[in-house]
Amino acid sequence: MSSPLDKAMWKVFSEITINKRRARLLAILWTLLIFFLCFLPARDVPEVNVPLMDKWVHFILFGVFCFLWLLSFRSFTIRDLFLIFLASVALGWLVEFFQGLLTFLGRSRDNMDVLADSIGGLLGIIVFYTTHRLQKKK
Repeated sequence: MSSPLDKAMWKVFSEITINKRRARLLAILWTLLIFFLCFLPARDVPEVNVPLMDKWVHFILFGVFCFLWLLSFRSFTIRDLFLIFLASVALGWLVEFFQGLLTFLGRSRDNMDVLADSIGGLLGIIVFYTTHRLQKKK
Protein backbone atom coordinates (compact mmCIF):
# COMPACT_ATOMS: atom_id res chain seq x y z
CA MET A 1 0.00 0.00 0.00
CA SER A 2 1.41 3.39 -0.89
CA SER A 3 1.56 6.25 1.54
CA PRO A 4 0.06 9.71 0.96
CA LEU A 5 3.61 11.02 0.44
CA ASP A 6 4.20 8.44 -2.31
CA LYS A 7 0.96 9.46 -4.01
CA ALA A 8 1.87 13.14 -3.77
CA MET A 9 5.35 12.53 -5.20
CA TRP A 10 3.91 10.48 -8.06
CA LYS A 11 1.54 13.30 -8.87
CA VAL A 12 4.35 15.87 -8.80
CA PHE A 13 6.70 13.81 -10.98
CA SER A 14 4.12 12.29 -13.36
CA GLU A 15 4.60 13.32 -16.96
CA ILE A 16 1.07 14.39 -17.87
CA THR A 17 -0.59 16.54 -15.26
CA ILE A 18 -1.79 20.06 -14.63
CA ASN A 19 0.99 20.26 -12.05
CA LYS A 20 3.50 20.75 -14.88
CA ARG A 21 1.79 24.02 -15.81
CA ARG A 22 1.71 25.03 -12.17
CA ALA A 23 5.39 24.17 -11.83
CA ARG A 24 6.20 26.29 -14.89
CA LEU A 25 4.28 29.24 -13.45
CA LEU A 26 6.05 28.78 -10.13
CA ALA A 27 9.44 28.57 -11.93
CA ILE A 28 8.70 31.82 -13.78
CA LEU A 29 7.65 33.53 -10.56
CA TRP A 30 10.76 32.20 -8.80
CA THR A 31 12.96 33.57 -11.60
CA LEU A 32 11.29 36.96 -11.21
CA LEU A 33 11.84 36.74 -7.44
CA ILE A 34 15.56 36.21 -8.07
CA PHE A 35 15.69 39.40 -10.14
CA PHE A 36 13.66 41.31 -7.58
CA LEU A 37 15.83 40.25 -4.64
CA CYS A 38 19.14 40.67 -6.44
CA PHE A 39 18.30 44.19 -7.59
CA LEU A 40 16.88 45.52 -4.36
CA PRO A 41 18.87 48.54 -3.25
CA ALA A 42 21.44 47.42 -0.67
CA ARG A 43 19.93 49.76 1.93
CA ASP A 44 16.64 47.80 1.71
CA VAL A 45 18.28 44.44 2.45
CA PRO A 46 17.99 43.58 6.14
CA GLU A 47 21.24 43.23 8.06
CA VAL A 48 21.66 39.65 9.30
CA ASN A 49 24.57 38.54 11.44
CA VAL A 50 25.03 35.06 9.92
CA PRO A 51 28.40 34.18 8.36
CA LEU A 52 28.17 33.97 4.55
CA MET A 53 24.41 34.61 4.63
CA ASP A 54 24.56 36.23 1.20
CA LYS A 55 26.12 33.08 -0.27
CA TRP A 56 23.51 30.83 1.39
CA VAL A 57 20.73 32.97 -0.10
CA HIS A 58 22.24 32.66 -3.59
CA PHE A 59 22.77 28.92 -3.07
CA ILE A 60 19.11 28.37 -2.12
CA LEU A 61 17.65 30.71 -4.76
CA PHE A 62 19.45 28.96 -7.60
CA GLY A 63 18.97 25.45 -6.25
CA VAL A 64 15.21 26.00 -6.17
CA PHE A 65 15.43 27.71 -9.60
CA CYS A 66 16.87 24.56 -11.21
CA PHE A 67 14.54 22.21 -9.33
CA LEU A 68 11.40 24.12 -10.35
CA TRP A 69 12.39 24.49 -14.00
CA LEU A 70 13.15 20.77 -14.24
CA LEU A 71 9.89 19.95 -12.51
CA SER A 72 8.03 21.88 -15.21
CA PHE A 73 9.36 19.63 -18.02
CA ARG A 74 7.02 16.89 -19.26
CA SER A 75 10.09 14.70 -19.67
CA PHE A 76 13.79 15.41 -19.62
CA THR A 77 17.12 14.14 -20.83
CA ILE A 78 20.62 14.47 -19.42
CA ARG A 79 21.07 17.25 -21.99
CA ASP A 80 18.14 19.12 -20.38
CA LEU A 81 19.79 18.81 -16.96
CA PHE A 82 22.96 20.29 -18.41
CA LEU A 83 21.07 23.12 -20.16
CA ILE A 84 19.21 24.07 -16.98
CA PHE A 85 22.53 24.09 -15.14
CA LEU A 86 24.01 26.36 -17.82
CA ALA A 87 20.94 28.61 -17.59
CA SER A 88 21.42 28.96 -13.84
CA VAL A 89 25.13 29.78 -14.25
CA ALA A 90 24.33 32.30 -17.00
CA LEU A 91 21.56 33.89 -14.93
CA GLY A 92 23.85 34.12 -11.91
CA TRP A 93 26.60 35.69 -13.98
CA LEU A 94 24.14 38.11 -15.63
CA VAL A 95 22.78 39.22 -12.26
CA GLU A 96 26.30 39.87 -10.97
CA PHE A 97 27.28 41.67 -14.16
CA PHE A 98 24.36 44.07 -13.84
CA GLN A 99 24.93 44.51 -10.12
CA GLY A 100 28.43 45.68 -11.04
CA LEU A 101 26.99 48.21 -13.49
CA LEU A 102 24.18 49.46 -11.25
CA THR A 103 26.37 50.75 -8.45
CA PHE A 104 23.76 53.38 -7.54
CA LEU A 105 21.81 50.53 -5.93
CA GLY A 106 24.66 50.05 -3.49
CA ARG A 107 25.42 46.65 -5.03
CA SER A 108 28.65 45.34 -6.46
CA ARG A 109 29.78 42.44 -8.57
CA ASP A 110 30.87 39.40 -6.56
CA ASN A 111 32.21 36.35 -8.40
CA MET A 112 31.75 34.26 -5.24
CA ASP A 113 28.01 34.82 -5.65
CA VAL A 114 28.24 33.27 -9.12
CA LEU A 115 30.01 30.29 -7.55
CA ALA A 116 27.27 30.00 -4.89
CA ASP A 117 24.63 30.23 -7.67
CA SER A 118 26.37 27.48 -9.63
CA ILE A 119 26.77 25.14 -6.67
CA GLY A 120 23.15 25.75 -5.64
CA GLY A 121 21.98 25.08 -9.19
CA LEU A 122 23.97 21.86 -9.33
CA LEU A 123 22.53 20.72 -6.01
CA GLY A 124 19.00 21.54 -7.22
CA ILE A 125 19.58 19.34 -10.26
CA ILE A 126 21.01 16.51 -8.15
CA VAL A 127 18.06 16.65 -5.73
CA PHE A 128 15.58 16.70 -8.63
CA TYR A 129 17.25 13.83 -10.48
CA THR A 130 17.65 11.70 -7.35
CA THR A 131 14.06 12.27 -6.26
CA HIS A 132 12.80 11.57 -9.78
CA ARG A 133 14.77 8.31 -9.99
CA LEU A 134 13.57 7.15 -6.58
CA GLN A 135 9.98 7.91 -7.55
CA LYS A 136 10.31 6.01 -10.82
CA LYS A 137 11.50 2.90 -8.97
CA LYS A 138 8.28 2.78 -6.94
